[in-house]
Amino acid sequence: MTLDPPDPSADPAAAVNRLAADLAPVSSTDTIVILGKGPSAEGVSPQVFAGNLVIGINDAERIQPTDVTVFHEDWVADSLHDGGLRASAYVTSAEFEAPGRAVVRAPHQPLGSNEEDLMLSRFQDREEFAVEGAIFLSALEIARAVADQRGRTQTVWMVGFDFTPGTGPARSATTQFAPDSSIRRANLELQQYIMRNALYALQDSNLDVRHVGAKEFSALTVEELNARHRVEVSEPTRGRAADEEELVVPPVEITAELTTNHFGDLDRLEQLVRAAHAAGADWVKVQKRDVETFYTREQLAAPYKSPFGTTFGAYRQQLELDLDGFRVLDELCDDLGIGWFASVLDQPSFQWMLDHLDVPRVKLPSTISEKRDYLRFVAEEYTGSLVISTGMTDASYEDWLLETFTRQDTLYLLHCNSAYPTPDEHTNIGVVRHYAQLAARRAAESGPRIVPGYSSHDFGWMASALAVAGGAGMVEKHVKLGNTEWAHFDAVAVDLTTEEFAEYVSAIRQAQVHVGSTEKRITASEHHKY
Repeated sequence: MTLDPPDPSADPAAAVNRLAADLAPVSSTDTIVILGKGPSAEGVSPQVFAGNLVIGINDAERIQPTDVTVFHEDWVADSLHDGGLRASAYVTSAEFEAPGRAVVRAPHQPLGSNEEDLMLSRFQDREEFAVEGAIFLSALEIARAVADQRGRTQTVWMVGFDFTPGTGPARSATTQFAPDSSIRRANLELQQYIMRNALYALQDSNLDVRHVGAKEFSALTVEELNARHRVEVSEPTRGRAADEEELVVPPVEITAELTTNHFGDLDRLEQLVRAAHAAGADWVKVQKRDVETFYTREQLAAPYKSPFGTTFGAYRQQLELDLDGFRVLDELCDDLGIGWFASVLDQPSFQWMLDHLDVPRVKLPSTISEKRDYLRFVAEEYTGSLVISTGMTDASYEDWLLETFTRQDTLYLLHCNSAYPTPDEHTNIGVVRHYAQLAARRAAESGPRIVPGYSSHDFGWMASALAVAGGAGMVEKHVKLGNTEWAHFDAVAVDLTTEEFAEYVSAIRQAQVHVGSTEKRITASEHHKY
């Protein structure tokens, strides 16, 4: 990115506004990352930065290339030159030369005793611009100017602002240039106070600022940021390699299949949803059935020991979410930014869902593949996105589905084996590749868009990662919250009280990166030896 040099006669505020006008079209997202040097910054995935506008503090660009770097001390200039300039523009009070890059000059306002109120007052006034002693305030000022240019609210992630003097900076930002300071702890404590006040001052502004870390004012942790960003990667994004090589990541939606492992307990449901979201799932899925009509009288009366009674009917009735439960689920998912949908196992439940809820999508599970009257009813009455699992069926069921479901927006065809757990030799991931080929053939025809996928009843992540390589656009994994001795099909689910589901999600995201582009080309990493 090449920016026009600023007018040397312009006042700093005007120069920053001109810089913001040049920066506004740089990225296609409404996300800005402000990068500090705290050690947590190194734990942030490079994909968090890719495609977003990045503003760095001091020599944080040594951790990750930035679009703009803001600093005032001379040692930072030495460090930047030593590491090789990695920003497109610099805002500084120091004597600093950056050939081929825009440099905006602004006065420095030091952070001294009892001056934090004045600094915050300048920050809220916006009439003047200075490189503040709490430099992140100046970075936020630049972000606000970009938001002004774009005319809409920008989400700002504050990354690497740990305010932990004992841990030092991130390893890649540690240089011989930074001086030791005996007042470091006091300075960081003061800056933490200013950060908290800045977050308060920016409420109802054109910036939605979210601190990333482990403070009481943090919006989320580094791990949650990584997971959230991976969730949002659905289109090819531009990486920040030196040559601006395009990073292609095929979209894959990850569904955490809760089944009925909430046991009808809304607190437990919330724990499951929050844990699935923190691990990086795109969707959570529950089930809905009319217990009294789905099972026979004999099945309902059969002995079944659980905390809810002594019959199978008492157990199954407890597991069903009522209208209040679905509303809690909907509101929680909306707040967290994760989707939800439900496997709807019978026509009374399907009609109930349509009558009472704004259903984002519906799943028809393998369990009901033989209930053709109900399936035809859904095919005729529902035009939204449908997820259909194909366990316990063969190629004739596939043909029937494609002939019957013609009015839907999208059909997710999820290959699965309905053994709990599925033996490795029966996962048959080649079926996913078949569904991907089917989707490609159907793309030029009228009718629903087909998305191939895999519903995992096997152990681990290997089969799901192979499904991604085979073209899966959705993978689904059963999850639970701890172990119980009485829950139906509980053994196949991944325990959300452990790291196992987060590891599963990470493996799927890594598989996406490995799959990359279908276009054969020369990459920036390869070259001829001779």
